Amino acid sequence: MGSLPGKKSLELKQYYGHARNRIWKILSHLTGSDIPITYQQKKELLCKNKIGLWDVAHSAHREGSLDSNIKDETPNEIEGLIKDYGSIKVIGFNGKKSEKMFYKYFIEKPDIKYVPLPSTSPANMAISFEDICARWSQLFA
Repeated sequence: MGSLPGKKSLELKQYYGHARNRIWKILSHLTGSDIPITYQQKKELLCKNKIGLWDVAHSAHREGSLDSNIKDETPNEIEGLIKDYGSIKVIGFNGKKSEKMFYKYFIEKPDIKYVPLPSTSPANMAISFEDICARWSQLFA
């Protein structure tokens, strides 16, 4: 679960569309896949590995792309998503803001594992690639 798409992602109409966002490199590394270049390849990587992407917020007010600027969010229908896709076993939070927003609106389901993760955003480059991959590998444990 992300928080809300950034400006570049909205402009491109693609999840994690910013060229410096590390999510595609991380997921490729963890699944043993080639790094996808096109958006179609990115969607294929997700489908092949049974990974879903969605955001906690359906809409919000935000200046720029920083999660810290998200205000007045309206949550997505996550309860419905979990109900419709009963095979969901793990939900990872891509950054602290998505986790905080999730717990503001929803409660944990006992049969789902919830994993807080460091953000893949270009604004979060303090964590090394090796360390972020180690943390994200919890999704596949």
